[in-house]
Amino acid sequence: MNLNKLIILNFLILGLYSCADYQTSKKMKNEGKIYFSSNGFVLIYENELYENKTIDKKINNNDLQVMHSYLKTNTPIVITNPENSKSIATKIYKTANYPKIFNIVISKKVAEILDLDENDPFVEIIEVKKNKTFVAKKSNTYDEEKNVADKAPVDEIKMDELSTTESKTNIKVSKKNNFFLIIGDFYYQESAINLKDELSKKVKTDKFLINKINKNSYRLALGPFKNFKALKSSYISLNNLGFDNLEVYKE
Repeated sequence: MNLNKLIILNFLILGLYSCADYQTSKKMKNEGKIYFSSNGFVLIYENELYENKTIDKKINNNDLQVMHSYLKTNTPIVITNPENSKSIATKIYKTANYPKIFNIVISKKVAEILDLDENDPFVEIIEVKKNKTFVAKKSNTYDEEKNVADKAPVDEIKMDELSTTESKTNIKVSKKNNFFLIIGDFYYQESAINLKDELSKKVKTDKFLINKINKNSYRLALGPFKNFKALKSSYISLNNLGFDNLEVYKE
């Protein structure tokens, strides 16, 4: 009996240690949280946007208010204008639905503080750890590439998956601050050409281009656009064709 009790006691001790280890792992996982960081365009709020259902929530343009599509209410963030390094620390006021080309919705008050150019309202957004002081750093990096959209509206065209480690900086233009819509990467050049020809019939623009990234990788893009306003109409046209996750590349 004493031996049996000893064996049972040992099992209980091992069980307690296992529970302790599990809790420690969960805590470490929480401490190692990856915080949100993104570069892209902002939508400056106007009541008309709510009235025509472009946005499904309202904010006050006289207050420091911002809305995001999935960051939770009260999430602390810092928004930076990379053109002049002006930053503002604020919190997510509401979650809202809005066109995916925009990274965030901001009030006019926030836009004024950041001194944003309404033609090219490009910003950097960083989620900040709660209860931690944020020190804004001057940034000289203005160009960030976005992920490639992988939805094609044409059934006959197959967009081949390429390695995510491939270089995505092969679109070259002579001037800075040009914008491109990245449509997709293809294994075969013929696939890129076929989709280009199909989209050219449906989107009123002659700005489609194909760049060879490497031996077996061809990129279909749209651009360059000199400013955000010029890009926006082409984005909406592609969005209506089924490209609802297009990203913008700024160069």
